Amino acid sequence: MRDDIGPDRSLLLVDDDGPFLRRLARAMEARGFEVDTAESVAEGITKTRANTPKYAVVDLRLGDGSGLDVIAAIRQRRDDTRIIMLTGYGNIATAVNAVKLGAVDYLAKPADADDIFAALTQRPGEKAELPENPMSADRVRWEHIQRVYEMCERNVSETARRLNMHRRTLQRILAKRAPK
Repeated sequence: MRDDIGPDRSLLLVDDDGPFLRRLARAMEARGFEVDTAESVAEGITKTRANTPKYAVVDLRLGDGSGLDVIAAIRQRRDDTRIIMLTGYGNIATAVNAVKLGAVDYLAKPADADDIFAALTQRPGEKAELPENPMSADRVRWEHIQRVYEMCERNVSETARRLNMHRRTLQRILAKRAPK
């Protein structure tokens, strides 16, 4: 058993990408965790009710809903669980939402097992290293647009109005991938 994990080594992994989920489960078992997996919001909530884990890694977007619902279910049953939100759709609004619900960190995919392990075992008050490359101006703009889009409940017309831009321009921006 690893000292940095503690006596309760239960870890719940919730992700709808099956191959990634199985690889991550094997990697976390090799690092000393007792891993349980779920591939949907419903399965994640069911497993949380049966045995609330000490650690959790939850994907934001799942086939049947939002990983934020799994975080809320974990927090209803246990307030000391270290939860990491994982997503391929990284934006500031969802990161803030995840932290408000109780996630201790937010990692963008592709995150490797070492990054996830470091986030799970980070001591309270310990600061993460600053990124070597800060966000570009294009990325900051994209993040702002995403935050406003989420505030407007994903309504393109209202978002365009608030950002003072043409609706079609906004649609083109939203259809593209996030800049680096």
